[in-house]
Amino acid sequence: HWRTHKMSQTKVEAPFVEGGGGSNFKNLMVNGDMRIAQRATSVSSHSADSYVNIDRWKTRVYNQGVFTVSQSTTVPAGEGFASSQKWDCTTADGSPAASDFLIYEQKMEGQNLQHLEYGTSSAKKLTVSFHVRSNKTGAYTVGLYSADGSRHIESSYTISSADTWEKKIVTFAGDTGGTINDDNGEGMKLWFWLGAGSNFSSGTHATSWAAYSQANVLVDNQVNMADSTDNEWYITGVQLEVGDDASDFEHLPFDIQLRRCQRYLYRTPDGGDSGTSSTYQHLGMGYMHASTNFIGHLVFPVVMRANPTVTFAGEVQVLDTNGARDPGSNISFEQPTSRSVQPQMTISGATAGHGAAFRYHNDSDAYIQADAEL
Repeated sequence: HWRTHKMSQTKVEAPFVEGGGGSNFKNLMVNGDMRIAQRATSVSSHSADSYVNIDRWKTRVYNQGVFTVSQSTTVPAGEGFASSQKWDCTTADGSPAASDFLIYEQKMEGQNLQHLEYGTSSAKKLTVSFHVRSNKTGAYTVGLYSADGSRHIESSYTISSADTWEKKIVTFAGDTGGTINDDNGEGMKLWFWLGAGSNFSSGTHATSWAAYSQANVLVDNQVNMADSTDNEWYITGVQLEVGDDASDFEHLPFDIQLRRCQRYLYRTPDGGDSGTSSTYQHLGMGYMHASTNFIGHLVFPVVMRANPTVTFAGEVQVLDTNGARDPGSNISFEQPTSRSVQPQMTISGATAGHGAAFRYHNDSDAYIQADAEL
């Protein structure tokens, strides 16, 4: 005979952590462990103010040297990280002009920051923690910029030992005088400064929240990461959380982190992503609106932040009962929404009303990309 045993249960109370430290998704940064890199794992000759590498992170180079930016496997030991962001100076600039800068930053949606209660007497402190490494020791600047109120606060950290991973913790006061709109636009960003010209250092380093002043950004003696081709800078484990304590980094499953990134950027897997020699991967279905006009439907895996800008690279083709046809560059992306887009292609020799598929041609580097970054 089966007997039912009543198991004893003990309720264990989670330890109290100030602010959001004990909650899920406490980290206001997305992809702070640098795991996701849909655009590219490495980009050389980077000298632009743009998103090119690791998801959600903007590598901003404005007339101050040239870099290779890459997803590196050099990580701090024993911390559970697999990836870091690496900046490697390949063309030096030891004397930047006044308006030049180097910034690594991530923007946050305003609707994800309402619990900070900025603009009230209850505005919450924020603590950023991160692991950093460089051959170049000295003073660096990290700060917050609130876009809606055009306000900022900065702090400094010091890399003390060359080529050694160091964990840094910086706490920022809450902004009782600011505002963050409850919308899907940029509410605030965290930025790391790797160098800049005199326009950013001619005033007084803003260690309290204030109206944004370019002159008050940099700490005195800010390092110039572009002054030598020997310079490298690595970062990983970036966590921004409520409170004045830094808790352990919140390691999220890879698939969860990928989906969070896809809200801002979705790139279809490239033609060689299947792990096989096949490069004719199907992307979606559609129909022949006319004998020369294909209309498809590409559904994004998650709802994107806003209607994206959609582009493609490589070769895509239409496949119907009459065979496969290459539209060349005659491709447009119509009616993009946060959920889907209609690829439209001009071909010849099809039959109006027939169903058809669209796929990569024989191109391992082909992709369609939807970009809704802040």
